Amino acid sequence: MSDAAVEGASPPAAVPAPAGEVLRIGNCSGFYGDRFAAMREMLTDGPLDVLTGDYLAELTMLILGRDRMKDASLGYAKTFVRQLEQCLALALERGVRIVTNAGGLNPAGLAQRIREVAAAAGLDVRVAHVEGDDLLPRAAELGLGAPLTANAYLGAWGIAECLTAGADVVVTGRVTDASLVVGPAAAHFGWGRADFDALAGAVVAGHVIECGTQATGGNFAFFTEIADLGRPGFPIAELYPDGSSVITKHPGTGGVVTVDTVAAQLMYEIQGARYAGPDVTTRLDSIRLRPQGPDRVLISGVTGEAPPPRLKVSLNTLGGFRNEMTFVLTGLDIEAKAQLAQRQLESELPARPAELEWTLSRLDRPDADTEERASALLRCVARDPDPKVVGRRFSNTAVELALGSYPGCTLTSPPGDGSPYGVFTAGYVDAAAAAHTAVLPDGTRQAIAPAVTTTELAEVAEPTLPQPLPAGPARRVPLGTIAAARSGDKGGNANIGVWVRTDEQWRWLVHALTVDEVRVLLPETAKLPITRHVLPNLRALNFVIEGLLGQGVAYNARFDPQAKGLGEWLRSRHVDVPVGLLAPERGRS
Repeated sequence: MSDAAVEGASPPAAVPAPAGEVLRIGNCSGFYGDRFAAMREMLTDGPLDVLTGDYLAELTMLILGRDRMKDASLGYAKTFVRQLEQCLALALERGVRIVTNAGGLNPAGLAQRIREVAAAAGLDVRVAHVEGDDLLPRAAELGLGAPLTANAYLGAWGIAECLTAGADVVVTGRVTDASLVVGPAAAHFGWGRADFDALAGAVVAGHVIECGTQATGGNFAFFTEIADLGRPGFPIAELYPDGSSVITKHPGTGGVVTVDTVAAQLMYEIQGARYAGPDVTTRLDSIRLRPQGPDRVLISGVTGEAPPPRLKVSLNTLGGFRNEMTFVLTGLDIEAKAQLAQRQLESELPARPAELEWTLSRLDRPDADTEERASALLRCVARDPDPKVVGRRFSNTAVELALGSYPGCTLTSPPGDGSPYGVFTAGYVDAAAAAHTAVLPDGTRQAIAPAVTTTELAEVAEPTLPQPLPAGPARRVPLGTIAAARSGDKGGNANIGVWVRTDEQWRWLVHALTVDEVRVLLPETAKLPITRHVLPNLRALNFVIEGLLGQGVAYNARFDPQAKGLGEWLRSRHVDVPVGLLAPERGRS
């Protein structure tokens, strides 16, 4: 998508930001393990009012759950504590308030740890936290089974209450990622529960910056067009009273902010045109993007609707134990070698695991000029409730084949024990089931009521499609020659967002890239349910592929377990593209 993508093929003039006071909200973390120095960089490289950090993901909750099993005082993101030890004084000095979900499974414990850090440094800091998302003690009562973790996705109003009470630092457990932005904006501008358009605008801004540098050029399909991607800066959302925003970054930092990079993040891990949250349902098909100058993109026109009556719940369960061994197959007769190894291993196992999953990756090529290019990988993943079945009994058996199997038999690792794996599922509870509570800096506990006005979530009818391009000459090229994509995981499902830069390209894409065509281009999806959602304002299509990732990231042994490269695979597949769409395009800002 070019900077003209929303308003037509001709590049529009930069438009001014909306009138009114601006709230500058930055992000310094997109996941647990993101760039450690980012908090200091965001505090020193330019002005901010609020700094957010997103540390949680479906897999992270499982990791924190296992931490808590070992030590009940843990369950939060320890990296955040180390960052604060270096940066808390700086944040207080600059008047930047910090809002983060690093509390994970133990927000109260993290809040107390921050007070200890502040006391050791001689700092006077007002710390508040939000709790009530942890439903584990009542999981069975709520019909959620017996998981390791059970956390409802809370909204923004607990955060807003903490900030209104004067908190310098607010830590939460499992809130929606965008709530880290919506809460500060609602508190600052005085929005009410029924200000759905403003809230939805803040949700979009939060969704754009929540994954850090993915909004400033990271994981971007057309990355070769970015002059400086060595160390992209983290994003900033400038929020306005009506909920519109400008996405930008600190001056002089790497990466870039364009309509393209913002659209890329908008397409990440979404589903249909309605984006449901605990405070508002955001209409993604209402979003308008316009350039506002170098490294500045205006988001406007976002509309919102009442939220659904139920909250989504993140459920992680220990599914059993897993182990894997990988055979290297070199040279001729790769298929026959793989069949022999599989037959031998399965016949020699002293106890057959509940699941044996074989994958042959044909990385070899004929007449290869290096041994590595002549080799393929055969991976066997074993899962079982009993750790002994998938432990040394399994891996030793694989190694014992070394001298009596196919020619050139070797493995990539020595034998080892199995390890536990998790299974992610999503549950839903009535919003009143979560005791959403803001614990203010003075210790006062403020109950946060669920939304009063709610609307059941419904699919949006497919919009009227533009007329297809007239028939004409075409050239077979990779889809990515003209289309960008971004993909990711949602539990066991994967999503791929695909978008183009011009109206003419859109007229072709929306008719050419059907569900059936996706199944042809991505044979792994051929037997899976796929839903297509059309977003004309973004010239984008979003495909939700159900079941591609099995029972979630921690369970599946797929080559790309989080579907991060799925969109790039799609872009690499060859399709017939009208020749007129392949003409050189204007430069990108």
